[in-house]
Amino acid sequence: MKEVLAIHTKIFAHRGASRYAPENTMSAFQLAHKQGAGGIELDIHLSRDNEIVVIHDETLKRTTNHSGLVNHFTLQELQALDAGSWFHQDFSQAVIPSLEQVLNWVKTTDLHLNIELKTDTIPYHQIEDRVVELIEHFRLEDRTILSCFNPSTIHHLHSIQNHIELAWLRQKRTKNLAYQLGAIGADSVHIHQRLLGGPMTHEIQTKQIPFRVFTVNKAKQWKQCLNLHANGLITDIPDLMKE
Repeated sequence: MKEVLAIHTKIFAHRGASRYAPENTMSAFQLAHKQGAGGIELDIHLSRDNEIVVIHDETLKRTTNHSGLVNHFTLQELQALDAGSWFHQDFSQAVIPSLEQVLNWVKTTDLHLNIELKTDTIPYHQIEDRVVELIEHFRLEDRTILSCFNPSTIHHLHSIQNHIELAWLRQKRTKNLAYQLGAIGADSVHIHQRLLGGPMTHEIQTKQIPFRVFTVNKAKQWKQCLNLHANGLITDIPDLMKE
């Protein structure tokens, strides 16, 4: 198992500082950095022309002024959309960034990255290979975690590289977690905050499995993460969690 990022509880901004700016936009990422987050969490899909784009949903309706599937549009078409007015009119100039644009900016900072591959609904062809290529191009391997709910995606990532941390996302209690992580090639697990303090957390502690917790926005959850020595927490409010 490769060395896991962070030996203390690092704060990752969930889709950027998403309480204060439109999620998964450069505005949210830059604000998270300004607020002192240790890292940013973001989500990726493929466009019609096979460019990796940063957006949470498979569809455009919730976070842009358009509708339809993300992979039905080219990068140029996607970046012509308004990805900020849904949040507040002050962000009307916000656009859907490409992963390459985000990595180019992250390279100038000390931020860590948690990139979630959204392959649990649409199995994007070779998205795993493309994201690894980009991370290697920007030499961000030691600052990046690749995470996914889909075990097949984790397994494929494990088969094509051995230097970027892989995290399996879990929202429900999972028995024999250590065995399952080993079977798919994951280095760590990211768990929903409602699992804190339950049997799964006990196995994590007993078997010393590296873990991070999402989405932590309350003081009680934050204290649990610290008491359990979580490697990281993922939050919409990095400024308040840092304080």
